[in-house]
Amino acid sequence: MNIRFAFIILVLCFTKIATAQSSNQSSSSIMLQLKKLKIFGSVLYIAAHPDDENTRLLGYLANEKKYRTGYLSLTRGDGGQNLIGNEQGIDLGLIRTQELLAARRIDGAEQYFTRAYDFGFSKSPEEALKIWDHDLVLADVVWVIRNFKPDVIIARFPTTGEGGHGHHTASAILASEAFELAADSTKFAEQFKYVKPWQAKRLLWNTFNFNGNNTTKDNQFKIDCGAYNALLGKSYGEIAAESRSSHKSQGFGVPAQRGKNIEYFTTLKGEKFTNDFLEGIDSSNILSPITKEYFAMVDDIIKSFNYENPALSVKQLITLYKASLEMPFFSTQKRMDLQQIIKNCAGLFFEAIATNQLNTIGDSMKVKFSLINRSSAAINSAQIQWNKELYQLSDILPNELANVTATQIVNKYVESTQPYYLIYPKNAGSFSAKQSEIGQPEIIGINTTFKINIYDTEFEFETPIKYKFTDPVKGELYQPVQLVNKTFINVNPNLILLHNNSNIEKKLTFAIQSNTDFDSKAKLFLNNSKSSKLISDTTLKIGKSQTVELPYTLNSKNFENNSSETLSVELSSEFLSQTSSLKEISYDHIPDIFYNYQDNVKVLKLDLKTNGTKAGYIEGAGDKIPEALEQMGYIVTTLTEKDITSENLKKYDVIITGVRAYNMHLWLNNVYPILMDYVNNGGTYFIQYNTNNGIGPVKAKMSPYPFTISRNRITNETAEVKFLMPNNPLLNYPNKITSKDFEGWVQERSIYHAEKIDSNFIKILSMQDPNEPEQDGALISLDYGKGRLIYTGLVFFRELPAAVPGAFRLFANLIAKRKL
Repeated sequence: MNIRFAFIILVLCFTKIATAQSSNQSSSSIMLQLKKLKIFGSVLYIAAHPDDENTRLLGYLANEKKYRTGYLSLTRGDGGQNLIGNEQGIDLGLIRTQELLAARRIDGAEQYFTRAYDFGFSKSPEEALKIWDHDLVLADVVWVIRNFKPDVIIARFPTTGEGGHGHHTASAILASEAFELAADSTKFAEQFKYVKPWQAKRLLWNTFNFNGNNTTKDNQFKIDCGAYNALLGKSYGEIAAESRSSHKSQGFGVPAQRGKNIEYFTTLKGEKFTNDFLEGIDSSNILSPITKEYFAMVDDIIKSFNYENPALSVKQLITLYKASLEMPFFSTQKRMDLQQIIKNCAGLFFEAIATNQLNTIGDSMKVKFSLINRSSAAINSAQIQWNKELYQLSDILPNELANVTATQIVNKYVESTQPYYLIYPKNAGSFSAKQSEIGQPEIIGINTTFKINIYDTEFEFETPIKYKFTDPVKGELYQPVQLVNKTFINVNPNLILLHNNSNIEKKLTFAIQSNTDFDSKAKLFLNNSKSSKLISDTTLKIGKSQTVELPYTLNSKNFENNSSETLSVELSSEFLSQTSSLKEISYDHIPDIFYNYQDNVKVLKLDLKTNGTKAGYIEGAGDKIPEALEQMGYIVTTLTEKDITSENLKKYDVIITGVRAYNMHLWLNNVYPILMDYVNNGGTYFIQYNTNNGIGPVKAKMSPYPFTISRNRITNETAEVKFLMPNNPLLNYPNKITSKDFEGWVQERSIYHAEKIDSNFIKILSMQDPNEPEQDGALISLDYGKGRLIYTGLVFFRELPAAVPGAFRLFANLIAKRKL
């Protein structure tokens, strides 16, 4: 049967969706969930970034205390560095969102966000709150509190600055303000269309002892979070290690801790307490007759639970479920938890699997629905609702798989799948979203509902449609399903560098991929902020999943000297007007990520001179500098350990290490003598920043003379830059560097400066953040033999992809062959 596909986004404010693609829980896990039915307390933990959360405490609260536990991260970590690839900004935030969700699946807490964008390291909460828009992010924190309804709120950081990062302190300030404003019926009244005011009982600070900063005291409230949970077979230190190790883009794999581990707390606002977080809180109205009846029913289920045959509890659980419908204290969330326990006890497995991972708008979409009852529980009937159509699963026999396959047409007017916070334009410091969407980590957009009648009681399980395949090495894998546009338009390269007063041509290639059969007269436009230029007007005939490449030539005479333009491409036909492409981010530890974006080309025309033609590049944690080098005219070769030989290095004018290369490659120590010999014989060795985690100049053997790597940085991208040695060749050859070359930098100036620098080095620049002393370790140079060695914390890995003109000119000088 073919029907029109009505795309519906399911929005359940802060209510977990019962899904079936994950495997059923073991009997011990079911028992833990049964015990949670007796606990109605809730705790919300608030901090600024992915990795700020105390995973041991979250695991303890969710599984030992059995509270409903949530982590509100103000940002998605968009502004950090990436140790697993070259994604930055929004792409990195998408990765870290999924890493946080993976962590929560391990420690049992729930995950939430505000709309705040992580713009990079901030040294003051005032800067953070100004860029984010204080009132906007405060409204989001209030919104999450009103939805989640925590009895207790815990801040990771204090308002007094000991957390170091300005974002950290800002998170505590917002938590403190929102604690009171969430209960104020006059504040953020637009939210009351969906929620009601909420007053948490108390606001705590989870004090800490790390990075040499001990804020714990003996008189603070203490909890031993090192207990062992026999039902899970792990201690909370072990659970925390697994959870924290999910942050792979940050390189946060940690060893498990076992045994006693004390967490400390102090009360910031609300009622003091003596023995327990939830002291004085009676969320379940425990003295009422109906509540006593409820607890008695749960106790009976727990007492009679059969670990070898959990299905024996299904009838009791259904009776409890029906009774809960009449219990005013029983939340929607708790009822869905109970429904999930019923599903697990019954051994039910069901899934909705699409034939294709990418499904084109306007084309058909085929889905196979499967259900199996792996227990003695009586399944009377099962239906699947997909959009407005119902599909019947017949003959639900014990331990036999029942299937039905359906095909629908994806409505041609529906929007393609997109992360909800990327649908609307982003501001400098925040994303945009509808009120009902705010706070959620993601919104699953393509769902179906399994309606299953168990012992004459119907239950509905919202289930996302997934794509499933079998990898010969990894086995059976599930991935999210996407609705995609009819065409993708890509341009290559994304950066074009032109020289002033030149008359040269550079090639662009526009690749048009059709996701359906395309046969139409089409026009291709190249647009900038001022005009639109028709560059192709022809009939395109493209088969499904095929790509047509259209070449185009840019002539430098059509661009003004010292100019920067962003060009976008638009495909127009009688059927569509399309400007976007689809980006895929794929790593083994997270689900595939897709989002729509406009694939632009940045054209930079500037006065740029270079001295050198061949560059060897030692990859680090991930950056896009090789592409920039190629636009500068260099032939770039990626070097591995086997390539570092004295004879091979003779061909290169410069050897460049990627960011954190010494953190990533221990083998760089092995080739140290060869690299120094290369410098001594006239080569330029350019080292981009490394962190001080586990390395130093002695251990890492970066240089013949010592320096150490600090955590110092200049976060103000407009900070004044002083030239300590204005006549030094690095500031004069082959380009004359002036203060103008430091205009237009993005996010920051520099990170991880050199310090304790040997006198053989020359310090080239100094700069300072507001109200801080000058720093002179962002760029140091050493003339060694006939060559030169440079270490820099200047963030070229951000500036060159962003097409910052002065960054290119300075970079060209730093990698130029030394003049003797």
